[in-house]
Amino acid sequence: MSEVVEAALPDRLARAITLAGPISLAQYMAAANAHYYGTRDPLGSDFTTAPEISQMFGELIGAWLADLWDRAGQPPVAYVELGPGRGTLAADALRVMAKAGLTPPVHFVETSPMLRAAQATRVPNAIWHHDTTTLPDHDALLIIANEFFDALPIRQMVRGAGDWHERLVACQDTLFLPIAGGQVPDAILPPNLRDAAPGSVIETSPASVSIMRDLSARVVRQGGAMLTIDYGYEGPAIGDTLQAMRSGRFANPFEQPGEHDLTAHVDFATLAAAAQSAGARAFGPVEQGALLVALGIDARAAALGGRVSADRDRLISPDQMGRLFKALATTAPQWPQPAGFA
Repeated sequence: MSEVVEAALPDRLARAITLAGPISLAQYMAAANAHYYGTRDPLGSDFTTAPEISQMFGELIGAWLADLWDRAGQPPVAYVELGPGRGTLAADALRVMAKAGLTPPVHFVETSPMLRAAQATRVPNAIWHHDTTTLPDHDALLIIANEFFDALPIRQMVRGAGDWHERLVACQDTLFLPIAGGQVPDAILPPNLRDAAPGSVIETSPASVSIMRDLSARVVRQGGAMLTIDYGYEGPAIGDTLQAMRSGRFANPFEQPGEHDLTAHVDFATLAAAAQSAGARAFGPVEQGALLVALGIDARAAALGGRVSADRDRLISPDQMGRLFKALATTAPQWPQPAGFA
């Protein structure tokens, strides 16, 4: 019997668009990233995350979690990480947490078989989940989301000559291109942005809001905290932030879907509002550089010596990751205020 070979993602997307018409940008981004992350380990080749730059990043997060857990009365907790990459952050954080007497069970939310294999070498006792719905529902949760929300699907609304329209993705032969779709009602747009100039773009991420709201409700119900670190802004705001990265360089998001990482800047104000709507407390956002300095990165760099000063600068310098990357902390109402969030 001959083996059935699945068509390449661009061909499948092109066929779907030809049969049913243009698709939303969110559908296009979700399909592209599912294929991209499911077929490779992109870390180090297409982009590098903070935990891969230096062990200091994960160590400081581990100390942050241990301090918060201790001041909360040392309740039973589970460590949860969303999109944990190669497991580097978790391994570094768990090592520091163990020194403080905190050795929680580890739960990873990860869909990529290749990344799960990499994570298993660093955190062999982890428990994997396809999504957040199967996370433990009894102990308090200590949740880390580092560069997770930026890869979730977004919608884009574009201002025309008079009205706003949702951006869709069409296809001509095998060429994908963004087009203006149907008119969107003003009610779904931020009131202060509805009169923006023609050509303006507003981005939303319903998937991000849903996940943040659901996890915040769990934290409120079970106790615990969540730390979100990503690149982004305090919105809502005007701007097209969709980008593609391949081999460390920017690429066209509408070329070769599934062969590069599609991301968009995270709207931290909207995430904070989603958490608060579920009853959680929200702190920040603060800049990543300011948070790491507050948590003691200078003392840790001095203790490690050697070449770590360059890694420290990359993590905290305003012209590198220090300003563009931001951190948002959300906690159960009865939990203490987290360190680094004045």
